[in-house]
Amino acid sequence: MHPEVEEFLRNAKQWRDEFQALRAICLDCELIEEFKWRSPCYTFQSRNVVILGGFKDRCTLSFFKGSLLKDPQGLLVKPGENSRAARLVPFTSVDEIIEQESHLKALIRQAIEVESGGKKVDFEKDREMPFPAELQQKMEEIPALKTAFEALTPGRQRGYLLHFSGAKQSSSRMSRIEKAMPRIFAGKGIHDCICGHSGRYPRCDGSHKNYQ
Repeated sequence: MHPEVEEFLRNAKQWRDEFQALRAICLDCELIEEFKWRSPCYTFQSRNVVILGGFKDRCTLSFFKGSLLKDPQGLLVKPGENSRAARLVPFTSVDEIIEQESHLKALIRQAIEVESGGKKVDFEKDREMPFPAELQQKMEEIPALKTAFEALTPGRQRGYLLHFSGAKQSSSRMSRIEKAMPRIFAGKGIHDCICGHSGRYPRCDGSHKNYQ
């Protein structure tokens, strides 16, 4: 058992019992306990398999490659509308976790097989996204922006393109691009934490509002 996970559980103000129940399931599946992104994370042969998460209305068991798993019970949901690899199972009580224990273990065993088989999520599939003319214009004005954007991970690039393209008017698209430029230059995604205070790092949880 990882000492940082022990500290995490001691300090948890919400979902402590639920985290303990999920932790027991992960360890029973012989995963290795680690502490990553400020959360308990469970690995197989140094590869991330699942991670625990806590939110105001639920706690979660998230599968890094959940999109590759068969889910006959329909437990897995996308963390966000545009999530391509990760899938999570939300809970609001220990009783829910106990009720689904056998199914969770089956999903974890599948996830272990995915890792042992070296399977990967095909991020190239459906990767092409609309590239706003306003972004192209800005890159021509500021070549360093093009370099910084291309250095982002495919997932972060996709997130920005979805965000920019979601604006109906050209002026709104340009405004979004200009506001996002500091994040892009910093190598951050549209939803990444940039203040360093997030409890869900690397994702932003709004903690920056307390430091403004």
